[in-house]
Amino acid sequence: MKKKVLSILSLSTVFWMSAQEKDSLNQKKIEEVVITGQYMQQSINKSIYKVEVIDAQQIKNMAVTNVAEVLNQNLNILIEPNRGSGDSNANIMGLSGEYTKILIDNIPVVSDQGMGNLVDLTKINVNNIERIEVVKGSMGVEYGNNAVAGVINIITKKNYSKKFTGQASVQEETVNKDYDWLKKGNGRHIQFLNLGYKINDNWSVSADINHNDFQGYKGKYGGYKYFTENNDGNRGYEWMPKDQLTTNGVIRYSKNNTSFFYKVNFLTEKINSYNPIVEELYLGGGNRTYTSNDTDYKTKRWIHQFNIQTKLGSRINYSGDFSYQTQERKLQDYTYDVPNRQELSRGADETFFKSEVMYSRGMFSNFLNSDKVNFQLGYELDRTKGFASNKDGNFGTTGDNTDINRIIFNYANFLSAEWNATSWLSVRPGVRLALSNKFDSQYNYSITTRFKTTENSDIRLIFGSANRFPTYDELYTMRVDFNHDIRGNENLKPETGYSTGVFWDYNTKSASDWKFNFSASGMYLDVKDRIVDVVISNSPLKLTYLNVDNYKSMLFGGGINIRKGDFSLNTGVSVMGVSQVLNTGNITSPDDFNFYTEANLAANYTLASTKTLFALYYKYTGTQKRYTHIADPNDPQNPGQYVLGELGDFSMLNFTLSQPFYKNHFEISAGVKNIFDVSSVRNTIQGGDGHNTALDQQNLFYGRSYFARLNYNF
Repeated sequence: MKKKVLSILSLSTVFWMSAQEKDSLNQKKIEEVVITGQYMQQSINKSIYKVEVIDAQQIKNMAVTNVAEVLNQNLNILIEPNRGSGDSNANIMGLSGEYTKILIDNIPVVSDQGMGNLVDLTKINVNNIERIEVVKGSMGVEYGNNAVAGVINIITKKNYSKKFTGQASVQEETVNKDYDWLKKGNGRHIQFLNLGYKINDNWSVSADINHNDFQGYKGKYGGYKYFTENNDGNRGYEWMPKDQLTTNGVIRYSKNNTSFFYKVNFLTEKINSYNPIVEELYLGGGNRTYTSNDTDYKTKRWIHQFNIQTKLGSRINYSGDFSYQTQERKLQDYTYDVPNRQELSRGADETFFKSEVMYSRGMFSNFLNSDKVNFQLGYELDRTKGFASNKDGNFGTTGDNTDINRIIFNYANFLSAEWNATSWLSVRPGVRLALSNKFDSQYNYSITTRFKTTENSDIRLIFGSANRFPTYDELYTMRVDFNHDIRGNENLKPETGYSTGVFWDYNTKSASDWKFNFSASGMYLDVKDRIVDVVISNSPLKLTYLNVDNYKSMLFGGGINIRKGDFSLNTGVSVMGVSQVLNTGNITSPDDFNFYTEANLAANYTLASTKTLFALYYKYTGTQKRYTHIADPNDPQNPGQYVLGELGDFSMLNFTLSQPFYKNHFEISAGVKNIFDVSSVRNTIQGGDGHNTALDQQNLFYGRSYFARLNYNF
């Protein structure tokens, strides 16, 4: 019902607003700018760092629904989904979501595990995004904890040049072959509405709402209505149903040298988890029924942000961010009568994760008012209050299975200087000192050099370090049952990562207006004292977390961008090698580098006569090999051995066709996602679990799907 109401509301707004102020198609095209790693907003060509940008038009052409789907097209970023929790994290350079810093408008995003890391990218919708900036490599000086593999900075829309702006869209998708707009249980249904109003030359406001209703994917299962008297375990879904609603509100002011904005974001999400086990319930008098114990998981997240940019005195630039964020995850158990399709009982909502964060970051620059030398002085602080419940028996201190309440306070100062030595050479060294009430002081360093070798060519040399703080799981986990004895370690120390990179870019233009960009890069990443679970007793089997692992990766890549008029082509290839030293306490794995290949292609062409857009997106991910530990189940005294496991290769291909009407105000888009129908790949690196289809399979997608979208720009 909520899906239908929002669809009708969106379409009604389209027709009500169709007579309003017309959209201008002749806006002045400005040079692409970036803010990630910069003192102030900067042209991408002059950026001291290598910043990859995915803009709003590219996102629109992909017809994606969340940031996870956008980033899956990027080389060396693998989105790791968990069908049980519904979360998806970014794996960069072979490292999981704990090592990547996720920002929205330069602010780290709250998550269950802390601030900025392990952020569920499916919870960030794309309709209000201006661009996504990606910097790979350790960025600890600028962004502090957990920015080991890189930084993903999501920049949202805040500026409106017209008096009134508005956009409404409705998108319908199949989930593999499942789709039905009317009945519960089939397809994905998305509605979006954005309104912006320019009050005067100084003030503007905007608001948007996005509803994403994913009705789940059954796959090999039979859905929530399915049951058999022999209890075959096939009730439920491969991908759990998820209903998500996101809203944003922004107020912005700009005059002379001062601008600020306040933004509030609210997200609510519900995941339906259906138990595959159905139990017989005797009712007396020879009657019986079949029930299952199901769970609803609910998330509420608030993000408040205030940003100000101004001048102190006549020349010092100041940029300040202030944020208050909360995320609470609840579960509600209930007993469901499967044959009669009714609830028999429902428990109360119980909080099992909660994070509350107060955050501030400030930067001062332009002290010398010089084109040659500039330096930046900054501070960053965050107070994170975390709660983890023992509801599932997963958390506790050693010996006591209790709830966990912890407050971690971090404070840091960072300093960097940028020296434009000549017209062709810029150098920026930097250092950060981070203090914490939980961990020892941390130091991070960086030095970046940019050479302008010719008018059209740049070379960047980058070195940086960053640390990763242990997660709640690693510090406080306690799983003790018949099959497990895994305990966290409150004495863990932060990991430290170091990265170096060289990046080359060359731009040229032919006499016939063909524009070419060539790029090549090489990176090396080394992570020390990596935290892993270690066997401390074979009989009985006991595990804990220790700083014993080392991780190294090498990355080589190149790309070509070709543009002329209404045609653009981007293609790239990379080769990455991973060396990982694993340790069980008794044996150590080999440290060989194992390499794999990735390639991608994005082609867009618009017919001049009809303005019809054709967009094609392809990505290939090669077979990955990693060492994995194999134990001997028949001999608990045997330390086992390390063998090479594999994560199989796969290809993703998406196609979109878009046709505008009514002077480009109205647009219809349709297409196919995952044309090669990929669902799972062979995985012998790790055993099967809640998000694997079998012991040697890992779910990545739910197969081929088709979509159609109606979009109206007021």
